[in-house]
Amino acid sequence: MSDTVLDRYQAFRTRRYLQNEARYAHYLPGWRTRSRRRLLVWILVASLAALVASSVFILVGPEWAPLTWLPGAIVMCVSWTTLQIVTGRRSDAPADALDEWDLQRRNAARSIGFSITQGVVTVPALALVWATTFIDDPRLALGGGFIILSGLIAGSCSPGIILAWTAPIDDPDEFPTLPSHSPEEGPA
Repeated sequence: MSDTVLDRYQAFRTRRYLQNEARYAHYLPGWRTRSRRRLLVWILVASLAALVASSVFILVGPEWAPLTWLPGAIVMCVSWTTLQIVTGRRSDAPADALDEWDLQRRNAARSIGFSITQGVVTVPALALVWATTFIDDPRLALGGGFIILSGLIAGSCSPGIILAWTAPIDDPDEFPTLPSHSPEEGPA
């Protein structure tokens, strides 16, 4: 049986995911608790809300208004990267790297994320198309573009948010870390 290009790509993704999981498994061990994961979720959601608020401000604000999008984007990037590290990137893991339970949870979160993405992008896109027939203002295109981009970012982050929020309480098997060693034992 010959492997297709898609099979080889999936095998490559699985190998790369497992290598990265092993590499980052010991990063941020204090942030792998349920309360810290949820704090990261709140920070991420607040930064996503800031992106949306900034996008609306771009519609009505002055010429420099797009610069207000940067702080939210920076906080979002840092909190999203941290959340991905402490959750082991379960939301975008290849199917071959997950057990049945993780795969079921990932697929359910992705399904919800897809619905969120459709909702938060379709409505502003339709409003933008409709509004451009009546309003000739470059801020409309710019602000609408930022609103749609914010919606895409929120939708793509939502599976990770869902998995981080609903993960079992401090289950060491859920988001593994390397074992800690006592000072007498020396480094691993």
